[in-house]
Amino acid sequence: MLKRTYLGFFGLIAVAVVGLSGCGSNANSATTSNSNSAPATVDVTTAQAVIKPIPTYIEATGNLASDAQTDVAPAVSGKIAEVNFDIGSYVNQGDVLVRLDARDAAIRLEQAKAQVEQQRKAVGQAEASVDQAIATLRQTQARLGVRDGETFQIKEFSQVKTVTAQLELAEKELRRSERLLESGDISRSIYDQRRSQRDALLGQLDEARSNAAVAIKAIDTARSAVDTARAAAASAGAALGPLEAQVSAAEKAVTDTAIRAPISGFVSERVADVGEYISPNTPNAKVATIVRTSTLRLKIDIPEQAIGKIASGQGISLQTSAYPERNFAGTVARVSPSLNLTARTLNVEAEVPNSEGLLKPGQFATVRIVQSKPEPAVMIPVTAVKTAGDTNSVFVIKDGIAREQFVQLGLLENDLIQIKQGVIEGDVVAVGNLAALTDGVMVRQ
Repeated sequence: MLKRTYLGFFGLIAVAVVGLSGCGSNANSATTSNSNSAPATVDVTTAQAVIKPIPTYIEATGNLASDAQTDVAPAVSGKIAEVNFDIGSYVNQGDVLVRLDARDAAIRLEQAKAQVEQQRKAVGQAEASVDQAIATLRQTQARLGVRDGETFQIKEFSQVKTVTAQLELAEKELRRSERLLESGDISRSIYDQRRSQRDALLGQLDEARSNAAVAIKAIDTARSAVDTARAAAASAGAALGPLEAQVSAAEKAVTDTAIRAPISGFVSERVADVGEYISPNTPNAKVATIVRTSTLRLKIDIPEQAIGKIASGQGISLQTSAYPERNFAGTVARVSPSLNLTARTLNVEAEVPNSEGLLKPGQFATVRIVQSKPEPAVMIPVTAVKTAGDTNSVFVIKDGIAREQFVQLGLLENDLIQIKQGVIEGDVVAVGNLAALTDGVMVRQ
């Protein structure tokens, strides 16, 4: 019994030793396995999120339109003889777009010029008649010593004045002779002789007065002739005016057969072909449509809550789907005084330089209107942002471990980008070797 017990004891010890030996082998094996599967440390470069003032802006949408658009219409009727443009052509102001057949207009111009020349000759003849009538008047006035504007009196006629003086003297002699005849100092024959002289002078006075009346009538006739000649000259001159106007109209009609571009720009529509007859009296008559695109108008709809932040002179930037990587600059030029009652938006127009011609009227644009007062923003290098589809994330490094953090991006300023949500000031973010990073990986800076 005792021997069996000892054997059992030593057997148990042997089993225990074997068991302990087995356990030690498994532990070493596990330690070696864990050591081989430990995650590797990734080398990264980092940067710290900082606060920087950046411009603030209002985001809106808008549509581009041409700065000016005009339909080119004919001013006269005619058959098209020449077309010098096509859709997409760039034309300068004053360029001849279309020429009409000018032969009929040229004939009408020559006829109008001939009528004017004939009427000018009539005017010259009428003016010559005026000069002749004035000369006759001057001669008649000179004979009577009358000046322009003076009223001639018969008693002022020289012959009348002379005869009147002689008659007064004869009357005095006759009265003296009557007294002398009564006193017997002169004979009857002498008295009769003096009375005969007086009577003769009375006849001469009547004749002188008649001559004066004839002279006055001659002056009146000469003056009337002057007035008549002047009226004829005025009538001829008045008739010349409408004829000259006809010449001007005919000259304009010839000029208008060349239809010119009223503005510089691109032809967006052509409605003209050689041989076609066009008339300005035709409804909606036009040969082309020209749009000016060197400067475009951007029509922006501003939400009602932002209208207090809009004013003329503010800078804007815009992007289009045609050039998603490029920003175009402009300036707010016009602000509507009232809201659109249906959409509750304010209509604003900005002017956008388009010297390269990349932007086209009708394009849709996303607009940012820059505000005058900058705001502080969390900024990190743009190389720290990892983009996958519609999501953006960064790796924030803390205690040697990279943690992936989804972020909301904001304004891009040179090589920095605004983080609206997900990173705060002072956070350290990885900016290099992002492809080797995963959430929770250990890093070495």
